Amino acid sequence: MIKLKKKEKDLTRRYLIWCYKTTKESLDRIERYYTQIPVDQYLLKQLMGSKDFKSSKTNKKYKNLVNDFEQYIDVKKKNVDAKKFEDLNCKKLDPEYQYLKERFAAIEKAIAHFLGKKELETINSLYEAEMTDRILNAREHL
Repeated sequence: MIKLKKKEKDLTRRYLIWCYKTTKESLDRIERYYTQIPVDQYLLKQLMGSKDFKSSKTNKKYKNLVNDFEQYIDVKKKNVDAKKFEDLNCKKLDPEYQYLKERFAAIEKAIAHFLGKKELETINSLYEAEMTDRILNAREHL
């Protein structure tokens, strides 16, 4: 950690928080789908294993909703793979994704360098709290 005057440290901190936030949000727009897909697959398995689904001969609309959810998961996976990878085999990272990943790692190192590792943990906690708060306060899905 380098020594900065208070005003310099405050300005540097704000700039690094902005860099952290904007880059992490861009990266999360891709990464979140890779955490959502296993959850969606688990939910699908639960739905397909339910009594209601198995006896849905009488309730075709319910079965169709579950089947639509399965298709939604497949489309989600294909769409996110196209954002993260250059190839269909998902072996070569997309240059934009690679840049975001490397930029974020560099920002974390810069925060530790200019402000200290403890401040990096604080900024990460602030970011997670902000994202959770956004989800809990969102009204567009009501």
